[in-house]
Amino acid sequence: MMARLKVTQKKSEIGGTSVQRNTLRSLGLKRIGDTVVKEDRPEIRGMVNRVSHLVVVEEVD
Repeated sequence: MMARLKVTQKKSEIGGTSVQRNTLRSLGLKRIGDTVVKEDRPEIRGMVNRVSHLVVVEEVD
């Protein structure tokens, strides 16, 4: 079974670039405190990396 990532938005996207805002939306995050669980894949890692200053990531089973 593949590992999963729990991604929680901790900061607002206000003041960020449109790329950062679109990345958060693509991850399924709409507001501070929102949490999504995603498969740990390279494309998800890349999206998280792009907005790493706005989110907190934990690995879950």
